[in-house]
Amino acid sequence: MPLGFVVYTAIDTGWVESARLVFRPRVGELLSNTVLLTVIAVPLSVIVGVGGAWLVERTALWGRRAWSLLLAAPLAIPAFVGSYGWVSAIPSLGGLWSGVLIAVLFYYPLVYIPVAAALSRLDPALEESAAALGLGRWAVFARVVLPQLRLAALGGAVLVALHLLAEYGAFAMIRFDTFTTAIMVQYQSTFNGAAGSMLAGVLALLCLLLLVAEVAARGRARYARVGSGAVATPERIPLGGYQAGAQLGLLALVAAALGLPLWFVVRWTVRGAAQTVPADLLEALGTSLGYGAVTAALTVAAAFPLAFLAVRRPSRTTRALEASTYVSSAMPGIVIGLALVTVSIRAVSDLYQSATVLVLAYVLLFLPRAAVGLRAGLAQAPVSLEEAARALGAPPPIAFARITLRLTAPASAAGAALVFLAVTNELTATLLLAPNGTRTLATEFWAKSSEIDYAGAAPYALAMVLLSLPTTYLLFRQSRRTAGRTTRTRGAA
Repeated sequence: MPLGFVVYTAIDTGWVESARLVFRPRVGELLSNTVLLTVIAVPLSVIVGVGGAWLVERTALWGRRAWSLLLAAPLAIPAFVGSYGWVSAIPSLGGLWSGVLIAVLFYYPLVYIPVAAALSRLDPALEESAAALGLGRWAVFARVVLPQLRLAALGGAVLVALHLLAEYGAFAMIRFDTFTTAIMVQYQSTFNGAAGSMLAGVLALLCLLLLVAEVAARGRARYARVGSGAVATPERIPLGGYQAGAQLGLLALVAAALGLPLWFVVRWTVRGAAQTVPADLLEALGTSLGYGAVTAALTVAAAFPLAFLAVRRPSRTTRALEASTYVSSAMPGIVIGLALVTVSIRAVSDLYQSATVLVLAYVLLFLPRAAVGLRAGLAQAPVSLEEAARALGAPPPIAFARITLRLTAPASAAGAALVFLAVTNELTATLLLAPNGTRTLATEFWAKSSEIDYAGAAPYALAMVLLSLPTTYLLFRQSRRTAGRTTRTRGAA
């Protein structure tokens, strides 16, 4: 649908007018801002994420268990809430480098979590062999460890880049223009005009180019242990005189990404306690919970057949169907939103700004979050158990429900939790598609912060963070379980 919307808009506008709207100085400025932000922030996020993961997983870092959780915790703070915290501290914050700061602080966990899990699973035998051949620690890290982390770091980098292309609230808060912020301005001023739609087309093209580049960079290399025997546990590297520097660096990172935003959210909440109308907050909370629960259930229900076909009935058709969901979800929420606005207005006008269209947008955006976990859960559910149940006389539907559905229940719950979290924090598509009068935590926070009513916005920000914490912890624990082993320490711990 998003790609069809782009093509339809170009045809409907006319190629000459489309070219005029795309090839103009303003688009060049937005392209420069967006590309520069991505090119600078993504490598920095990778450096911070990989560096933090290495300190936690491979060194004798003091308090490493606490640090491992604290480094993942900024994922619980929506980027636009983090930006709100920094603007509260520095009202003049703005421009490219402020955008880079916000991007790195609130998106590096997307690199840190998968890289930390990958590091903890690596067999240290290769590193020991390289060291025995005379390579120093840095040479071993660069030539042996980093290549094995390439896929995890690359996957995290792509997630960061896609989030940056889609982010609206965080950059609008600091007055830094990107494609997404410009599209929202165009939509609000011209209501689904051609200029905004063509900007959305350029943004969709950037996302597709990013996905193609990721596939090319991933290559065909695989880093799997194929020998027999038990996997050794790596010895931790003593930090010696660098221990204090590592502690101060991590403390500064966590303070900037977690401490400062939470401090200002709590501070503004306390200051504005007398002004806050509990009924408004409760209404927004109830609406967010309702949309989150309904969307989570529908998304898991939609993802299950896709995951089942991908695992149990693999074919080119099922692979193409599965891939199409990932391409759709890679599109920014504003592109999905504009596509559904166009379809609902021109085809089924009664559905425009209805809860049905909003939930459909959520499902399209977050379907892969449920599908990935369900695919893994189904792959780990032995078909032989279901066949044995049928052999003992159980009808196929009963055998499927009692065996397969029960075994995949944890994966379904994890997928539903991730979708629920995403819905409660979603801003852009909600602003475009929500029915008139709808109040969610994200939209109420945005309405009040846009009016510089920081005290009024703070309770909504705090509610979003509190809702996000359990799911972030679940994601963190899941990555640790996947790692599946502990390490022993060499030197002081």
